[in-house]
Amino acid sequence: MRVSKALPLTERKQISLPLFSMPVNAGSQGHADDYVDEMLDLSKFLVKRPASTFFVRVEGESMIDAAIHPGDLLVVDRSVEPRHRDIVIAIVDGEFTVKSLYKKPNLRLVSHNRNKPTEIDEPFEVWGVVLWVLHKAR
Repeated sequence: MRVSKALPLTERKQISLPLFSMPVNAGSQGHADDYVDEMLDLSKFLVKRPASTFFVRVEGESMIDAAIHPGDLLVVDRSVEPRHRDIVIAIVDGEFTVKSLYKKPNLRLVSHNRNKPTEIDEPFEVWGVVLWVLHKAR
């Protein structure tokens, strides 16, 4: 799975949208309540460190079993120290890729596609840690 063009956070335009105080019930039917608790700027919610954060769009299906699909937008922070099993953006042979970082028993990148499992243990550089995955519901 490759990631396409990185989208920088150079110009930050604030757009605040309503955040309803009542959570959405995913089980039985809940009560409809139109009470807006606050206005939410999604960029402030998703981006804690703008200077080290960027967006990338996903191409390919190597992370499909980790709920990362083609066309998804990833929020990546370069200042976060990668831990074992974090999903990261890495550079392998000069190309960006998104994989899970495994540190035990040896350092490697692992895909999450049961139909095409991949492990990369050749030299790579971790470029950043994926903090959020955004995709359309349909």
